[in-house]
Amino acid sequence: MRLRRKTGTKEWLAEHDRLIVLDGRQRRGEWSKIAGGKPIHAELGMGKGTFISEMSARNPDIHYIGIDRYDELLRRGGEKAYEVHAAAGRGEPDNLSLVLFNIEYIDELFAPGELERIYLNFSDPWPKKRHAERRLTHPRFLRKYMEILNDRGEIYLRTDSASLFEFSLNSFADTGLRTADITFNLHAEGVPEGHVMTEYEAKFSSQGMPIYQCRVIVGSKALEEHEARLRARDSASGKRAARETAENAAEKVESLD
Repeated sequence: MRLRRKTGTKEWLAEHDRLIVLDGRQRRGEWSKIAGGKPIHAELGMGKGTFISEMSARNPDIHYIGIDRYDELLRRGGEKAYEVHAAAGRGEPDNLSLVLFNIEYIDELFAPGELERIYLNFSDPWPKKRHAERRLTHPRFLRKYMEILNDRGEIYLRTDSASLFEFSLNSFADTGLRTADITFNLHAEGVPEGHVMTEYEAKFSSQGMPIYQCRVIVGSKALEEHEARLRARDSASGKRAARETAENAAEKVESLD
């Protein structure tokens, strides 16, 4: 991503230290305290901050963490956060932290079990095979996520890259992770209600490109809840099928009369 650097970026970041975190490693193990005990959701590679700003403004009971390695993106994300929260009547974005950090060392930023959810939105697909280990859904990264996510932990993946999506689904399976809500065209029937788009997503969707998405279940409680929902759905489907069968049988009896 090529960025036109604004003057005074370092000074801006230093002046907004309630939102901006430049010493992430020192916060390791302290995030729950910083979040006031709220669940913590993190976006790895937040870009210009549209997604994380909107999500934090809409969900005050969750603490969001946006992470990027470029200080200019942190500034743009911070400015976007103040803008979005002000427009929503929320004032200061007090349930949001933006962290300058290299995702390569994500396990040095979070202690085991500190996160409830990870968002991977339009990550670099690194299309060349020799760069496969750089993909954020490579098993070496997944093992780190599995460590820092808690028992309700989940990963949400969204991308425009068919090859990255295929690679990711295979990586999840190879790592023993369960996937759900897989879609190969998220906007096929329009933008889902309440859906928050990223900058890239809005651009690609407007061009008619398919958006791929899935949810990855990591934590034990998350898996229990997922399986309970499946059982409830199957039970409802079974009851509906039985009712339809009974109604069809009754109609046949009436026709014989």
